[in-house]
Amino acid sequence: MVGSSTKRVQKHRAKRKAAGLKRVTIWVPDINAPGYREKIRKECELINACAESNRVMDEMLALADFSDWKE
Repeated sequence: MVGSSTKRVQKHRAKRKAAGLKRVTIWVPDINAPGYREKIRKECELINACAESNRVMDEMLALADFSDWKE
């Protein structure tokens, strides 16, 4: 026997599929995992210490359009 919540999910997915969408699953880092903050801190230090990364960031910011951003 299929429950009502299962039917709702099936109906929702059928609508999305009919609209030309495809369901995908992505894995992202767990920000609460032990060591995550330390890993990010070290990676940021490496990026900030690299002159090439600073040049690339400056170029990206020069090309970016922030005109529709709100503070």
